[in-house]
Amino acid sequence: MRILLLTFYYPPDLSAGAFRTGALVQALQQLGVADLQVNVVTTLPNRYKSFTQEAAELAEEAGVTARRIALPPHKSGMRDQAKAFIHFARGALQETRGQQWDVVIATSSRLMTAALGARIARRAGAPLYLDIRDLFTDTIGDVLGKGILPSTLLPVLRAVEARTFRSAAKTNIVSPGFEAHLKRVAPNQVCSVLPNGIDDPFLEASYAKPDAPQIPTLLYAGNIGEGQGLERIVPEAARMLAGRARFRIVGDGGRQGRLRSALDGIPASEVELLPPVQRDRLIAEYGDADILFLHLNDYAAFEKVLPSKIFEYAATGKPILAGVKGYAAQFLREHVVGAEVFNPTDAAQMVGSFERLMAGPRSYDRSAFIAKFSRRAIMREFAEDVVRVAAGRGRTA
Repeated sequence: MRILLLTFYYPPDLSAGAFRTGALVQALQQLGVADLQVNVVTTLPNRYKSFTQEAAELAEEAGVTARRIALPPHKSGMRDQAKAFIHFARGALQETRGQQWDVVIATSSRLMTAALGARIARRAGAPLYLDIRDLFTDTIGDVLGKGILPSTLLPVLRAVEARTFRSAAKTNIVSPGFEAHLKRVAPNQVCSVLPNGIDDPFLEASYAKPDAPQIPTLLYAGNIGEGQGLERIVPEAARMLAGRARFRIVGDGGRQGRLRSALDGIPASEVELLPPVQRDRLIAEYGDADILFLHLNDYAAFEKVLPSKIFEYAATGKPILAGVKGYAAQFLREHVVGAEVFNPTDAAQMVGSFERLMAGPRSYDRSAFIAKFSRRAIMREFAEDVVRVAAGRGRTA
């Protein structure tokens, strides 16, 4: 059985997509399918300009071949990202020319990796399995707003999206909030919901702190981009919480410059900005924190998403302070004890949520959540579904 996996990010890169695809490949290997060959076509680590990680352009091990395509230097802007993807697409089309697979998997947060997978699957005569991690047309529509560019670009992207989604033998979505959009675009599409989950390293660590500090640390760890809108909440909240809490922000992204500018005049003792770190160091950061902070920008598209960071945060047992709306807020209220939700960009509401957390326990028993959302169990189900599609070369219920 030959499986092609297309992903823009893959370990050892730092991103939710890399962690998800790495876990999927491990799950496929563990199924014990005879003569299984997984071909991964991806990029050399490039998630953050401030984080460098060596990786081989070609690696082969235990039935898995990973071809990593080198990209030109790029930042997080739309134009640079488009150039990087074009480079990746050209390399992927060249790498896959003339080859055959039993199934092509494309995992995609930005629509074009899914569209690239559809083209390669069509060329090879193989069924396409889509793993959709974001609704790109929704997000880009909110981010761009109104104007000549959106009115020209969005109809083209929506046409690409419709053709891509309708060509799939099977589609998985990571959030139930995506289902209405998928059914509207591709009414006959077979759909499953296999979310992100908790990776084993986060389950094996200890996060206990021996003493309660006088001033608690609120940790944010992740991307600093338009989607997170940290510059719209952290500076104001830091001023309101001066002397009562300190922020520690670990990450990088296209809006880091705006965040730094918005923090002008706020001392580093109250808001500390640190570069991205490897997982072992990230786990140590979680252990040092008192409250874990999450925020999404106030866009309608983000009311459908389920951030992967929720699963890592919940695994620690620590209080969670989340500026989210829609499905993410509903998920936290239903599944995660010890989480306070406030409206995105509302600093006053955030301070109220912070005060309620400080009046409660420092740690929570989330064993039921951990059992339900183990990444290993979720990815095993995903891998089994992929193999069913490959074996039947067609649709599965």
